Amino acid sequence: MSPERALVASRAGDFDALLAVLDPDVVLRADYGATSYGASREIHGALAVAGQALAFSRFARFARPVLVNGAVGVVTAPDGQPIAVMGFTVAGGRIVEIDILADPARLQRLDLAAFEV
Repeated sequence: MSPERALVASRAGDFDALLAVLDPDVVLRADYGATSYGASREIHGALAVAGQALAFSRFARFARPVLVNGAVGVVTAPDGQPIAVMGFTVAGGRIVEIDILADPARLQRLDLAAFEV
């Protein structure tokens, strides 16, 4: 499955492997809430999304696969404290959408007890 391969590629810092799992027209949407990153961000295209993934690759070692809305996703939790939940949409064997929730206020309201963090 593409999300697992993307996680492995991100951990390795392998840009080409990330490109291989992303649809050329992939869309990444991130909700950061009221943080220094800004409220929300949308990034289009495999090159830009892969670059963004590598920029945050230092957190990839803290990421664990989970179910997000019934599909494969990832929770990132350094020190057991979730900082992001990512959901993926896959079509044709490639990731076509990535939705990231990294808003600390909203993460606190989620029931993350089922996540093995």
